[in-house]
Amino acid sequence: MYAIIETGGKQYKVQEGDTINVEKLCLEEGASYTFDKVLAIVDGENTKIGTPTLNATVTATVICEGKEKKVIVYKYKPKKGFHKKKGHRQPFTQLKIEKINA
Repeated sequence: MYAIIETGGKQYKVQEGDTINVEKLCLEEGASYTFDKVLAIVDGENTKIGTPTLNATVTATVICEGKEKKVIVYKYKPKKGFHKKKGHRQPFTQLKIEKINA
């Protein structure tokens, strides 16, 4: 059984026991979080697709919060002597999927 959920403007395919990184949710470690935007649930041959969402929830537990690896943004203009170097680290929340309530 798996579900497709939406959070942070992205969609994730999750099963019970999965670990996923989502956009930062500002929660403490060990806290419980419930996703209510469930787009679809597939259980063997039974498929439920929402229009746009289903009346179901997915419960997850916060493992930790952190930052991704640094992405370098480098801009330059040839023959002008213009160079600009910046770095960015996207914050995330790591979650463990506990239960899919269909």
